[in-house]
Amino acid sequence: MNRVVHFEIQAENPERAIKFYRDIFGWDFQRWGEQEYWMVMTAPKDSKEPGINGGLLPRPAKTPPKECGTNSYVCTVLVQNFDETAKKILAAGGIVAMPKFALPGMAWQGYFLDTEGNTFGIHQPDPNAK
Repeated sequence: MNRVVHFEIQAENPERAIKFYRDIFGWDFQRWGEQEYWMVMTAPKDSKEPGINGGLLPRPAKTPPKECGTNSYVCTVLVQNFDETAKKILAAGGIVAMPKFALPGMAWQGYFLDTEGNTFGIHQPDPNAK
């Protein structure tokens, strides 16, 4: 437990970003329901290759300046208990970037900033999340 299990790419133009990653790496993109969110499959479902899959979504804030060194993918860590982990993050000096929310029928998700201003997510599987 507590392994990085998911990454996210934010994009000003999701379609352009999908084309870029598909053309370069051959990744498969699958829209998730009606949301503007695409699952990024970096390998076929039953692949034994090491690595993780991710997601792509519209950028929710202004794009940082080019070559600023702070624009990156967001990694998400699988945890057993969202609330307990969130308390540990806050006690260690982290802050909430996006409060806990449900991925309906799948999990609880939330985002934090570490002590260096880096964004990361935590993810607690829960088929009853709503």
